[in-house]
Amino acid sequence: MTEYTYRADWSHETRGYLGQCLEFPYLWWRAFTPEDAIAGVAKKVADEVAAIVAIEGRLPEPLTDRRYSGKFMVRASPVLHARLAVEAAEQGVSLNQWVVQKLAARLQAVAEYY
Repeated sequence: MTEYTYRADWSHETRGYLGQCLEFPYLWWRAFTPEDAIAGVAKKVADEVAAIVAIEGRLPEPLTDRRYSGKFMVRASPVLHARLAVEAAEQGVSLNQWVVQKLAARLQAVAEYY
């Protein structure tokens, strides 16, 4: 089922990869390679989709098909809120813009790490 979102993460504990499908978080597959982990969980997802279709159930919408508004609410402690507001003021940008920049930088750092 290629329309769903798959990932394979290394597990130091099991010395292998854990394949997961984000739309079906209860399904997973362990393997020695990321490719085998993805293939294994993809097979389980295909079986799950077939079972859901057989009972005329509702399939989860793929994450990539969803439309996002670009807005979401975040709750933070008053201390963190104050710290971010001060940092934003120091940078001369709005709190919203500062948080967006910090999130974008974090995502970039994670992408570069992998």
